[in-house]
Amino acid sequence: MARYILALDQGTTSSRAILFDEAGMVRHVAQQEFPQLFPAPGLVEHHPEDIWASQLATAQRVLRESNVAASEVAAIGITNQRETTLIWERATGRPIHNAIVWQSRLTEPICAELRAHGLEDTIRAKTGLLIDAYFSGTKVKWLLDHVPGARERAERGELLFGTVDSFLIWRLSGGRVHVTDYTNASRTLLFNIHTLTWDDDLLRELDVPRAMLPEVLPSSHIYAHCDPAHFGAPIPIAGVAGDQQAATFGQACFAPGMAKSTFGTGCFLLLNTGDVAQQSGHGLLTTICWALGAPEKPAITYALEGSVFIAGAVVQWLRDGLGIIKTSAEVEQLAASVPGTGGVYLVPAFVGLGAPYWDAKARGGIFGLTRGTTAAHVAKAAIQAMAYQTRDLTEAMLADTPEPLLTMRVDGGAAGNDELMQFLAGQLDVPVQRPQIRETTALGAAYLAGLATGIWRDQQELAALWKRDREFTPSMPADERERLYRGWRKAVSRVRDWEE
Repeated sequence: MARYILALDQGTTSSRAILFDEAGMVRHVAQQEFPQLFPAPGLVEHHPEDIWASQLATAQRVLRESNVAASEVAAIGITNQRETTLIWERATGRPIHNAIVWQSRLTEPICAELRAHGLEDTIRAKTGLLIDAYFSGTKVKWLLDHVPGARERAERGELLFGTVDSFLIWRLSGGRVHVTDYTNASRTLLFNIHTLTWDDDLLRELDVPRAMLPEVLPSSHIYAHCDPAHFGAPIPIAGVAGDQQAATFGQACFAPGMAKSTFGTGCFLLLNTGDVAQQSGHGLLTTICWALGAPEKPAITYALEGSVFIAGAVVQWLRDGLGIIKTSAEVEQLAASVPGTGGVYLVPAFVGLGAPYWDAKARGGIFGLTRGTTAAHVAKAAIQAMAYQTRDLTEAMLADTPEPLLTMRVDGGAAGNDELMQFLAGQLDVPVQRPQIRETTALGAAYLAGLATGIWRDQQELAALWKRDREFTPSMPADERERLYRGWRKAVSRVRDWEE
């Protein structure tokens, strides 16, 4: 009987399900967008039922359309938008509020209080993270403080907190299992990445009851079995990782010093640092990249991470906000219709700036406009912003590590844009490698699930499956590279600290 892995890729703007075979090849894909909620400027929410319904529908559809029975699926792997925060009732599974999305700046006042209390060094030392509204912990506090009766119910054990992976596992298992993995736990601002435990000091500072927290398990592990009502058989859920860690695993960046950059809604650059939790002095995060092995003594791989909040989402803004394209796919052709940006820079700081700036008060801006500026110049500037932001992260990473960057592996939707990838190679001055299988986030979740269920033996076998589609070699003259980047840095300086 054929053996397949079903990967559930629950993203910020859509849910996808991808069926992989034993060779790690994509057999079928289903995708469904769901509504984005913007209650006020800088705030982003999702309805939890939209997350659940879209993910379940795509999973069921991919099996139906591929004619694969649930009994032929060896395991499910889950990868998810990280830091997005949900609280739901233990008894019913019903959420008490919309999910607060990782992009939301809702909890910046709470972060300001934590900074005022002098907690930055403590939080960084314990979690590897900065105090920022990006992370889950302040979102949990906000929900407990603002939803009537929530704090009292949480203290009685009636409410559960989870990131999206936990919520999906709870629903898939019929409310029997409340767990997360180390990668997602490491993004909450509540988890000590050195002791590998929920941290009592941090829980006390953020006033989060321990009773609502999920159990933390390795990224490759049999967590639960799906309720047969969902697919017709109790498929094991055997792999979980936050989307960027899953993409790093899917790119087979298994050796320290290997790096990948994902161009999705945001842009995320991860550098494998092995078993060393290396602290950054340049605005990067220290995070758990994955955990393998036995639950009682997991083997932890760490990473340095640079997180950009808006990358591919700028194309959605060109489509939905400005209306200069009708579909996202049109942006490449529009941008290619002009040889350059005409001196235009677009800084997509719509929800502030992430790494390496961490400026919640920044806002987006377009600079260098003239009467000759066209929609094509703006589109090209939007695309190039993804490359410039990646260079910002790379510059910070190289300042933190003694190892030179030799290549960059790329994935995500915008990695299919050849012009962007060539421009990126020119800005980084290193070859950019695009894999044959670009669904690396889902592939990483599939790999983790397959390791736990014996589909693949070890990471060496997985590394052999990685195949290059194309390599973009740098050809941009050094003086042009630096001139363009100086213009970008000038544009970024103009949007800093914009909000009063």
